[in-house]
Amino acid sequence: MSKILITGFDAFGGESINPASEALQHLEGSGLRIGRGIEVITREIPTVFGASARAVREAIQDIMPQAVVSIGQAGGAHGIRVERVALNMDDAKIDDNAGNRPMDLRIEPDGPVAYWASIPVREVAEAIRHEGIPATLSYSAGTFVCNHVFYSTCHFVASRSLSIKVGFIHVPYLPEQAVEKDAAPSMSRECIVMALEAAVRVVAEAL
Repeated sequence: MSKILITGFDAFGGESINPASEALQHLEGSGLRIGRGIEVITREIPTVFGASARAVREAIQDIMPQAVVSIGQAGGAHGIRVERVALNMDDAKIDDNAGNRPMDLRIEPDGPVAYWASIPVREVAEAIRHEGIPATLSYSAGTFVCNHVFYSTCHFVASRSLSIKVGFIHVPYLPEQAVEKDAAPSMSRECIVMALEAAVRVVAEAL
């Protein structure tokens, strides 16, 4: 049985919820909906530099999955964003949940400038759009904790020559978040979960 680890961040930036972690409860154990022989395992991780990356590393060592897909909130996004590039840079505009705000720092001093996602990103975006849900390829995961986890996970896998595919997906605000932000773009939980299930199916087929 193939194991796919899905991680999602807790709420941050003054929000009471995060669509990434909200989706986890619907994805845990969803292997039967996604495909036979697939075990989907979820973990909520803290929106904290360092601690988030450690949490993913520990989950990998505990579960030994064949793929890791991390989910994060992209406030203002008009659809699902499938990230292609993880950048070796921490440069925060706001504090994380522990009050950290690193600026102009490399995540791994001796690491490469960037890593490519190793999940089939174009196929993932196309599968999500096939469900009638807007999705795009993105070439920047930002420089906050989302990118930190994406890069750190890629580096952990690459530096240990692990056969684990790594990807990152950004999701929009939920409607109840957007209504407090002058009607910012949003997406329902149902659509977010459908999109992520479509993404995991594609990832599973690539294992």
